Amino acid sequence: MQENQRTEVDTVIVGGGQAGLAMGYYLAGQRRDFVILDENARAGAAWRARWDSLRLFTPAKYDGLPGMPFPGDHLAFPTKDQLADFLEDYSRRFDLPLVLGARVDEVRQDADGFVVVAGEQRWHARNVVVATGGHQLPKRPDFAKDLGPGIVHMHSTDYRNPQQFQQGPVLVVGLGNSGAEIALEASRTHQTFVAGKPSGELPVRHGRAGARFFLPVIRFLGLYVLTLNTPVGRKAAPGFKTMAAPLIRTRTKELRAAGVQMVPRMAGIAAGKPVLEDGTTLDVANVVWCTGYREDYSWLKLQEAGSLDRPRGVVESVPGLYFLGQEFQFAAASATLPGVGRDARYLAGVMASVRPATQRGITDRQRQPAEKRSA
Repeated sequence: MQENQRTEVDTVIVGGGQAGLAMGYYLAGQRRDFVILDENARAGAAWRARWDSLRLFTPAKYDGLPGMPFPGDHLAFPTKDQLADFLEDYSRRFDLPLVLGARVDEVRQDADGFVVVAGEQRWHARNVVVATGGHQLPKRPDFAKDLGPGIVHMHSTDYRNPQQFQQGPVLVVGLGNSGAEIALEASRTHQTFVAGKPSGELPVRHGRAGARFFLPVIRFLGLYVLTLNTPVGRKAAPGFKTMAAPLIRTRTKELRAAGVQMVPRMAGIAAGKPVLEDGTTLDVANVVWCTGYREDYSWLKLQEAGSLDRPRGVVESVPGLYFLGQEFQFAAASATLPGVGRDARYLAGVMASVRPATQRGITDRQRQPAEKRSA
């Protein structure tokens, strides 16, 4: 690796999704010299890669990022591609220093801060913000490898549409929101089973009426009541981080009405076929693992990281290291579009209190709404 491939910056943000871009907005406001590294070839690509029919659960009025509201009908629920377009537009509007195609292989410490390595490139930084989110490595049960060779199976991260299925029944393993929505879609063309139990269900019907009258209450609770500053929030936080979210748009009532068969959790595999907790063997042709994700920070090669405890995203054992976009980082909504901006603003404030920087920023012209700038 040649020395001219090393770049000195104040801060490196790892991850160019909504968390990384929101962080970039506030660091630009401080005129910090920073870069945002993202492994994808296009801003918003992580959202574009999800299944075709995916829509957000939050209405557009809650899906903006700092300095830029989400465009269009504020009670509509944007598609995943509309959100991806918004993230791309956001990075361009504020001229954020997004480096695409930069998969971070290693972050290590040195005497002055951190060295961030991505392929043949490296950056030296005083601060590193890990904004990679919760969808890192797909998680499957160990017995998944024992499925028979005649069964098509995939994790939800690889699912796009029912055309990927072969003829025959579909088993969706896991009854969280992804499992419920994929099962409902699969039921339109295939006999479908879903294995598992939901952790709960939204008590009202999801849609425009809910967006107008009910979701504002949910948002208020997730942003201001269930936080680390309240007794009820502190009590809820440990369980919230491990518990699956309640079913929001597609509930068990809708699944049953569509003919989806609800079965017990999957317990293992016998003779290449799925076996349920009650001993039933299912003869299916397709399996979708909606079994979540796990964190992977093996690329953080740190000397004093310990368990990476990070109250409000600040790693006290490693000065200059921060996390953003984590579940219940400060509030129940921290890992969502409505909540990530507040956490980004907080971390930027922490950085400013440690070491102010006046090197790069968003101009007054960039801060103006697009219609005003074009007038």
